[in-house]
Amino acid sequence: MDICQNLQNGRVKLDNINENGDILTHKGCTIDAGELVWSVAIGSAVSEKIPRTCSINYHHVRSANLMLAIGLNNGRIKIWELDTNKLITELYDHKTVVRGLHFAPDGSLRLASASRDGTIKLWDMYDDGNMYKTLRPGCEWMYAARWSPDCQKIAGVGSARTVVVWDSNTYEVIRKFIGHHHNVVDVDFSPDGALLVTASYDTRAVVWDVYTGDVLLELCHLFPPPRPIYASGANGNHVRGAVFSHDGKHIATICDDGYLRIWTIEDELVPQQIATIPDALCVACSPTGSIVSVGTRDGTTSLFAFPRQVEPLQHLCRMALRTLTPSQSVDKLWLPLKVKEYVKYRCP
Repeated sequence: MDICQNLQNGRVKLDNINENGDILTHKGCTIDAGELVWSVAIGSAVSEKIPRTCSINYHHVRSANLMLAIGLNNGRIKIWELDTNKLITELYDHKTVVRGLHFAPDGSLRLASASRDGTIKLWDMYDDGNMYKTLRPGCEWMYAARWSPDCQKIAGVGSARTVVVWDSNTYEVIRKFIGHHHNVVDVDFSPDGALLVTASYDTRAVVWDVYTGDVLLELCHLFPPPRPIYASGANGNHVRGAVFSHDGKHIATICDDGYLRIWTIEDELVPQQIATIPDALCVACSPTGSIVSVGTRDGTTSLFAFPRQVEPLQHLCRMALRTLTPSQSVDKLWLPLKVKEYVKYRCP
């Protein structure tokens, strides 16, 4: 597993770590981006189920490579080949800071970028980094973009309480989620794609039903929660990031109050674990879900372990079912009402 650290001097430090959290520094490297780094993402090129019409051999990308995308202060995105530590190309189209990056998890090397110019742009690295679509949600800034696990949806969050999900094939807006009172700065899908978690400056992380837009959980970082008129201003408890664990039962959040919190989707009142981490800016989860990494303003990255436990069979069955079944279809199943509510994440 590779982990990236944003450094204040425009460099990105890449370390190789194992799933126990041990950093193998002798296998690491530092990449000089030449500009203030705001976002990073790692993508892996694998064989696709549907063949491309273009010849991959013609382009810069070879199918076995790991790629590092670096979003810069000047609006450019630099793409590095990690096998050779070489700069492959630069992507030009954003007008200002690239605030968020995310590669599609299907290995297609499609990249989503969110910028303070108010747009999300989609890039195809198999086509020499061609920018093939611009999504405009209508807000001043965009903070983050995220592909769904099946790559059929793209979620974007930004200023003015913006939370939008698009269809990644038609690029039509599927749903706008209403409920935050301040800028929304981070977003993540659950592993089964049924839930969406968003982090906002209104002191909350909210868990949504992707298919209905209903609020399922409110993870409050200030008690009692401020009224909307106060939550929309400076409050000292801005939630900077939120990410699902691989098991789909835990959510890690970081907040300006200096704490990393680990929550379960079965209890929105009290976090399961808390760790002190001042000046946290971003949070990410390892592919297997056992490690959560937190980046801070001083350029360092701290690693923490997610709670480990044997998940009950009912939760594993729920995730398997929800991978293929929207919330509306669950209501049509011949199941007891209480089971339906559990499958829709509406009861523990």
